[in-house]
Amino acid sequence: MKNLRLAAAAALVLLGSAAVAQEVSFKDPSGDDKGPGAYVYPTDPVYTKGSFDLTAFKAKKSGGKVDLEVTLGAKLEDPWGMGNGFAVQMIFVFIDTGDKAATHFTDSLPGLNVAFAEGSAWDKVVILSPQSAGRVKSEVDSKAGAMKGAVVIPSRTRGANRTISASVDAAALGGGDPGTWGFQVVVQSNEGFPAATDLLTRKVNEYEGQHRFGGGTDGDCDPHAIDILAGKGTGAAEEAQEQFKMLAYQCNPDGTAKQKATLSLIRK
Repeated sequence: MKNLRLAAAAALVLLGSAAVAQEVSFKDPSGDDKGPGAYVYPTDPVYTKGSFDLTAFKAKKSGGKVDLEVTLGAKLEDPWGMGNGFAVQMIFVFIDTGDKAATHFTDSLPGLNVAFAEGSAWDKVVILSPQSAGRVKSEVDSKAGAMKGAVVIPSRTRGANRTISASVDAAALGGGDPGTWGFQVVVQSNEGFPAATDLLTRKVNEYEGQHRFGGGTDGDCDPHAIDILAGKGTGAAEEAQEQFKMLAYQCNPDGTAKQKATLSLIRK
């Protein structure tokens, strides 16, 4: 009987460990919502301080679903009446699921102007947008090219307090364990009237405007990323410098990219 009790206790420990392995979380330092270091928010008051400041990210597999949560530095608002509890943010969650048979990419979706380092290629990206799933899918179908099969669009994305969240089918992400995946979270802004080459993303210009971020360039060589995960994802202050380093870029005289900002995925 004693041996049976010990075996049952050991089984519970193993089950508990397996459950813990199905969840992964990262933190990001506050106040680094400056892109490569000098970006500033648009001037319209709907872009409130901290509203693009990534502070935490969590992915949790529960049954047949993977729940994603992105927490920001300001309370979410819906000034444009999107109906999902938020309006101005747009989040891209890039994932390497470890599926060696999947197609991997070192470029990003159109409009972000970032690349991914060798060894940090991604095979899935979940888009968290306040716009309807149908509108996002239409944009992906027309603009994502060879990447569109790697894009996962939740049927609904919600915002509450400071957290944007969504659930997607685990099978759409390969059905594996999020604790073994690599992640990169790119915070952008929802753009209802994007350029023909941009997937619902807001541009960064040299000078900020009512609905334009400033601190970049008027060409097409600066990264359109306001905040990302960096370092080991612990939230340590020095991780802000790691972000600025990853988002560093160089432009040619004609405004094209000489050296793109190059991101790395982070893992537990």
